[in-house]
Amino acid sequence: MTMRTVPLRQVPGDSFVHRLWAGTKLVIVLILGIMTWVLPSWPALGMVAAVVVITALVAGIPLGAIPRPPWWFWGLIGIGVALNASFAGIPGALVFLRAITLALVLVASSILVIWTTPMADVAPALARLMRPLRWFRLPVDEWAVAIALCLRGLPLLIEELRMLRAAHRLRPTAKGRSDHPSAEMGIMDLITAAMSSALRRSAEMSEAITARGGTGRLTAHQAGPGRADVVALFVIGLACAVAITVTLVL
Repeated sequence: MTMRTVPLRQVPGDSFVHRLWAGTKLVIVLILGIMTWVLPSWPALGMVAAVVVITALVAGIPLGAIPRPPWWFWGLIGIGVALNASFAGIPGALVFLRAITLALVLVASSILVIWTTPMADVAPALARLMRPLRWFRLPVDEWAVAIALCLRGLPLLIEELRMLRAAHRLRPTAKGRSDHPSAEMGIMDLITAAMSSALRRSAEMSEAITARGGTGRLTAHQAGPGRADVVALFVIGLACAVAITVTLVL
């Protein structure tokens, strides 16, 4: 059994979350990540998990989009808990569970941003957030375009891997025709084919970007924060303050 692929593409909607500026969502993820990294307590992790769940409900994310890990994923977590408990006792097992929970909530919050944000808004938002770095003559626009294209290319690469895997399953197996060359295809062949396809797609994408005026047009969108973004940042800041206070009190 394999993990069902997460649809890393925008989920259509007109909710409060969808209308937020892309830069605000990135700042919120950064704040939550820093807080849970500096203070990885159960109240802080619970607050971040609650923010992710409430945001997903407000954004109208369908239940079918939620990934379902296979049984061996939970089995590995159980083995890790048992090993830490045997060597470091209950405190070691709790630290291991906090680390796993931290990783899961951060991944979930990052995927939530991808679900609710058009990819065309990511590059301008990154360029605006990194504007102070221009004072040091750093290539801010190029970095923003590179990050945005990586996010845009990730769903394409996942889809390409799925297509290659499905095509490989349709080919004759070693039991049917042992002389067929595809019968010996392994994981390295699959990765090599995916890399070749990714290089071809990147060349086509670069030609398309050049034909449309270059990378400057990708960061030229002048969207910015509004009142809703201020409200969202205030709510997140208040939730972080409550989580930190509860952690210090307990």
